[in-house]
This record gives sequence, structure tokens and C-alpha cells, in this order.
Amino acid sequence: MFSKNVRNAIQELKADESIPVYSDVFPSTKIKYGDGSMNLWSLEGGYNNYLATSPKGTATGFGANIMIIDDLIKSAEEAMNANVLEQHWEWFTNTMLSRLESCGKIVVVMTRWRSQDLAGRVMDEMPKQGYKVKTIMMRAMQSDGTMLCDDVLSRKEYDRKVAVLSPEIAAANYQQEPIDTKGALIPYVKTYTERPQFEAILSYCDTADEGSDNYANFIFGVTPEKEAYILDAIYTKEPMEVTEPLTVQKYMEHNVNFALIESNNGGRGFARNVIDKMNKQGWNKTVVKWFHQTGNKNARILSNASWVVEHVYFPSNWGTRWPRLYKDTMHYQREGKNEHDDNLDALVGICEMLTGQRVSDDERKHRTLF
Repeated sequence: MFSKNVRNAIQELKADESIPVYSDVFPSTKIKYGDGSMNLWSLEGGYNNYLATSPKGTATGFGANIMIIDDLIKSAEEAMNANVLEQHWEWFTNTMLSRLESCGKIVVVMTRWRSQDLAGRVMDEMPKQGYKVKTIMMRAMQSDGTMLCDDVLSRKEYDRKVAVLSPEIAAANYQQEPIDTKGALIPYVKTYTERPQFEAILSYCDTADEGSDNYANFIFGVTPEKEAYILDAIYTKEPMEVTEPLTVQKYMEHNVNFALIESNNGGRGFARNVIDKMNKQGWNKTVVKWFHQTGNKNARILSNASWVVEHVYFPSNWGTRWPRLYKDTMHYQREGKNEHDDNLDALVGICEMLTGQRVSDDERKHRTLF
């Protein structure tokens, strides 16, 4: 669209003497006849071409002395997908850099979503390869509370927008603060699009009492390398009347082999009711066990978070599939009080299952499952 608008501006005919057009300033500059398609056009009297393409488009056969890359990330969902960010980097290094002619320049314009987005990678990696990098960062609201440009976005309108946006989206959109650089315990998560071969399907459940806790249940596949791939999640404040049948439904849907349920906060009764409901439906493929969690929750989370980051994979669309779970996971701060920790507690439970930290005598009977 931008390519089309520039081409049309050059071709615009003067219809009103009071309204200036491009040819008033550059009368000899014209689009070459027969070479003026929307996404690829040239100028008369030279070899200057304008090519508009994308990471899925083509640039083969073209060189460039000026390259502008504008907002590759289309949405928050893409920003959450590590695979997409890696594809952007590979496209930039493997395809676009080879198009750049000697002494050429690249301009990358984008919202800073993640520390490892294209702009972040360029700032980190390109100087190491001998490239000169200059960074210009414009924040909508300045440190003194004034706005960058009131005509574009006033302080009143800014406050109104930020009030309805999630904090990390607002910080990225308007202040150029990547969502993973604000003291988060989980700076990023690994994601997947294709499901690998599993040796078992397991589940870890942290039940909730009637307070402000969330019920957190992860169903995950385990690879031979003991990597955990999240297949489904239940993260809700709904009462046990809702979560019990839903849990049974999920166990059956995913053919869960073994499920571990914390017996704290009524979890023992919850586990018994789940077993009873499975028996009534004739389902005996899921072994359910409960245990009393005696470890300090905060200490467990802090000591096992790095394992979760490196060995737990989420679906690539998990941010839109489970938005509350995403928010509470990516917002969890290493220091300070966190509103919710049930999700991290359950993720750490996965770590404890797969690393042998959570193995009672009763569970050892089912050790071959995980």
C-alpha cells in the first residue's frame, strides 16, 4: 500500500493551482512507462527501482542501496511466538542482507515487542559483525509526563488507551519497553507448532480453595528427552463443581496416562471425586494420585523457574488461547508481591515430576509412566 501511494503521488496531475503536487517540486521525475506496477516500479532515465515485498515474498535478483523494514510483527500473538521471531531474523540475515549493496543502509522501524525481536537482535548482533548501528527511540510519554507529540496523541487520550490495555502491551506500543524486560521471572517461553512424538501424556494439578486462588491444571506430553509440551491447560476461578467434570473431560480427551494432584486446599477430595467420575464413565486409562505439598511455594518457584524456561514448550498461540494464563505467567516478577502464583506452582510441579523431585513411594509404582 505504501509503495502504491508513493507511485501515485509521483504520477499525480495538478488539478488546482492552490494545491501543490509532487511534480511542482520534481518536474523531471516520472514513472517509467510500462514499469509502474503497484509493488514494483521504476523511474524514467535511470535504474532506480522500488520493490515492496515481505518475509514471505521475494527479493531474488534485486539489489538495494536503501532498505526499509517496517513493523514486521503484526500482532501481540506473533510477538509471543519465539518461532516467528526466529524466522524474522533468518529472513533478515539469510535473504535481505545479501540484497544490500556496498555502502547501503538499512532502516528498521518497529514497535519494541520483545528483547529478541528484529530490532533487538540487530542492536545486539550487528555491531559484533562490524556494522554501524544507530538507535533512535521515541516514547509517546516523556519522563516528565509530557507527550512526544500532542497533535498525534494527547495525554488525555494516552491515559484513556492505557487504562484499557494490558500493562505490557501498553508499554510496548507506546513506550518501546519490550514485554520481557520488566523484571519478569519468566523472560520468555519456548513454543511449538508441530507436536513431537511422546512417550507419555501426564497432568499436574494445583487445586484452588474458595479464596482468590486459581485452579491450575496442565496436561503435557513428555518426549524421550524429558521435555514437556503443554497440550492443554485449565486456569480458572470456577468452583470444583465446574472443574471436576472439566478435568475428567480433559483427561479423556488427551488420553492422559498419569495425573498428579496436590491434596492441599481440598485436593484430596477433588482427586477422589475425579476418580469417581471417571469410573462412572467407564474410563480407566488415567492413573490419578494425590500428595500433600510441603515445600515452600515461593522457594520452589524461584529455584525451578530456569528449568521451566528451558524445558517447557507452549503452543505457539498460547497467548490468545489462554490470555489470563499468559498474563499471570509473563507478569510474574522475580522480586515483589505477585497477584497469582498458582500457574507457576503448577509449572514447577511439572519440573518436579520430570526431574524426580516429586516422587513418593506411591508414585514410584508408576515411575515407568514418566
